[in-house]
Amino acid sequence: MAGAAAVVLLAAAGAGAQERRYTVAFANLTEEPTVTLEGTGFTGRDLRESFALAARRLPVEMVFYDNERNNRRAVANAEAAVARRVDLYIQYHADAAANSIVADRLRAAGIRILAVNYPVADAPLYTADNLEAGRIAGDALGRFAARTWRGQAVEGVLVGSLTANGDRVSERARGVEEGLRRHRPGVRITALDTHGNPAQVGALLGKFLAARPAVKLLVGAMDDATALAVKNALEAAGRAADAAIVSHGLDHSVHGGVNDRKEIDPANRGSIVIGSVAFYLDRYGYEILPLALRMLRGEPVPPRTVTAHRLVTAANVFLEYPPSDMN
Repeated sequence: MAGAAAVVLLAAAGAGAQERRYTVAFANLTEEPTVTLEGTGFTGRDLRESFALAARRLPVEMVFYDNERNNRRAVANAEAAVARRVDLYIQYHADAAANSIVADRLRAAGIRILAVNYPVADAPLYTADNLEAGRIAGDALGRFAARTWRGQAVEGVLVGSLTANGDRVSERARGVEEGLRRHRPGVRITALDTHGNPAQVGALLGKFLAARPAVKLLVGAMDDATALAVKNALEAAGRAADAAIVSHGLDHSVHGGVNDRKEIDPANRGSIVIGSVAFYLDRYGYEILPLALRMLRGEPVPPRTVTAHRLVTAANVFLEYPPSDMN
């Protein structure tokens, strides 16, 4: 009997030693299927899925809210999370005033906050770094020109939604300029603003190409859809051999699924889209939930954590997105 009692006590001790499970809420910017995020091709559904998948191996129960890009909804979601008594709230919403109210509601209830891409009071922030992403793209274009077009006339072109997404994409464009000028300090750079409509690329680029029949072009596309539109326009004009394109986002439109056409792929090393700077919005859950757990365990976290942007090309795309992940 004494031995049996000891076994029971050990079992109870083992059960008590199991790690506590936490309830974590994620309030997404929007889950409208036609709305893309952060000037990339990713949607709110991609973000939500990344959190759901990442939580499977963590002591976390996820609760999801959709802020609908609406301030009242964002506040109502926070109040619902308070009523549910979640342990931590991850807020992804663009409006500073609404975020301030959300912070007040949650802190009054003793709920920790983690912000995504937009500050929420002084809560820790996880964010993309558009300026650095642009620098990576510009540096890649400059290195390509140094290898391939040494001594030839070269110009830079920025193409995409340069104003419609506010300071974020303008920072991306500024970064491309900075990265490119490290290699070509005096290079001429022209901005072609599509205002968020890749269908405008053909007309904008057509006029530009007609005025520059003998110039090599280094194209910084602000997103992958724009990069593909630029490639098509260059091919239609017979100028594909005169251009190199680096994009931003690395969404499925360029690296593809198993049955998709893949622009960035080891079997397509001759593409004029030489790479795309990864934003990894489809992996946010895997980056953000570990930060949330550190906060919940009372461990320090940095006030600002940035995405580790990388240039992804045909040479390394399978390291970032293995074929098994594309099915």
